[in-house]
Amino acid sequence: MSYGKMNTFIDIIGAESIRDAEGFVTRGDQILASLRAYKEVRNTTAKWERIVGSAAFSSVNTIFRFRSVPAFTLSTSHFISDSDGRYNIVSVENVKGRGMYVEVLAEKIEGSVR
Repeated sequence: MSYGKMNTFIDIIGAESIRDAEGFVTRGDQILASLRAYKEVRNTTAKWERIVGSAAFSSVNTIFRFRSVPAFTLSTSHFISDSDGRYNIVSVENVKGRGMYVEVLAEKIEGSVR
């Protein structure tokens, strides 16, 4: 993956519980990492047909690829945010097992409009 293709700026967000002075717990977001990534939105290629063909990944509509962050383990409990919105992480994979790049299958979180 060339660095020139990584032209989308993303934030990796972790949800954490924050306890206030009265003891009430609220959920807050914390940015864990900000980095550049390659972003590919769902299309009709054979690669996407293989991904979406699996029942577990039928809701996936975006792939992110980026360099792995040292001493940080990305999991499905994190979120990705970019200029287009927020994404729920469905799958995290180490590309070719080298530990250099991470591929994330994600679904865009759509808010309801009232």
